[in-house]
Amino acid sequence: MNSLPWHDPERVDQLIKALDERILLLDGAMGTMIQAEALGESEFRGERLADHDHDLKGNNDILTLTRAQVVADIHRRFLDVGCDLVETNTFNANRISQADYGLEALSEEINFEAARLARELCREYEEKAPDQPRFVVGVIGPTNRTASLSPDVSSPGFRNVDFEQLVETYREAVRGLLDGGSDLIMIETVFDTLNAKAAAFAVQEEFEQRGERWPLWISGTITDASGRTLSGQTPEAFYFSISHAEPFLVGFNCALGADQLKPHVRNLAAVAECRVSAHPNAGLPNELGEYDQSPEEMADIVAGFAREGLVNVIGGCCGTTPEHVAAVGRAVAGCRPRSQPERSAA
Repeated sequence: MNSLPWHDPERVDQLIKALDERILLLDGAMGTMIQAEALGESEFRGERLADHDHDLKGNNDILTLTRAQVVADIHRRFLDVGCDLVETNTFNANRISQADYGLEALSEEINFEAARLARELCREYEEKAPDQPRFVVGVIGPTNRTASLSPDVSSPGFRNVDFEQLVETYREAVRGLLDGGSDLIMIETVFDTLNAKAAAFAVQEEFEQRGERWPLWISGTITDASGRTLSGQTPEAFYFSISHAEPFLVGFNCALGADQLKPHVRNLAAVAECRVSAHPNAGLPNELGEYDQSPEEMADIVAGFAREGLVNVIGGCCGTTPEHVAAVGRAVAGCRPRSQPERSAA
């Protein structure tokens, strides 16, 4: 894959320069922010899907088509606190996940419009502050199926998805994200490494088809105190399982708060031959599934990531608001990013 030229060499040079100079700030939880809007079924449907035959409330990705201003306003709030990297609203914008809502046919369009919207806003903020480039991160979520594990405890050999189906699903999403203007592609919240391998394969196939490449970011998730992914891998094993894809960035997000995630990021940083990221939750959820950790508490913990030189990118996942991300940005300001290994990821 590295034999292919960068899609936009100047843009990639800007990204590498920024990463060499400081720890870059990723945005926070789109889902948390949408939930705070308390939107009803009619808002999710909009005029376009008013007569759709499935319930759509909770399908955050479709808001890019039916309530784009809501998504734009959330992007703006994160850009206003200084985020360098903005994630597209596409965590479940894939054919497999959208099948729950009867919207499989809109998958590629959702990805395209989400990337286009984020690119438009990043361009607007760059015009205001040309010395701080803003980058669109095209997000590919894990889908709601797993290729490694059976969904039926009584039939461990059963699978409700296979590798080829995942590749086809991911590639459709990637097409939309790239056509819409993403600067990077992030395979996010990886709980099953086989799913991630299918996503990476789809990304590489699309790069080959286009004859050029974009920076690839892979972010896994440690699911519990065992320190392993859902499919059973340690941080080190996870990295070595996906290193063939030559990621530009690798990291962990979700499932854990910063305090619990830190030792796993440390283990990852010890072996990764590329840049390292982390975007933890705002602590652990309470008995109601809500996140109580304050911006200041989260920032105090995340500052340790920076002091130890573990990361190149930091941000927030579930429960994190612009206030959390702003506090994190202040906490890591002036800290040197993790040193890039001798073997260049670029």
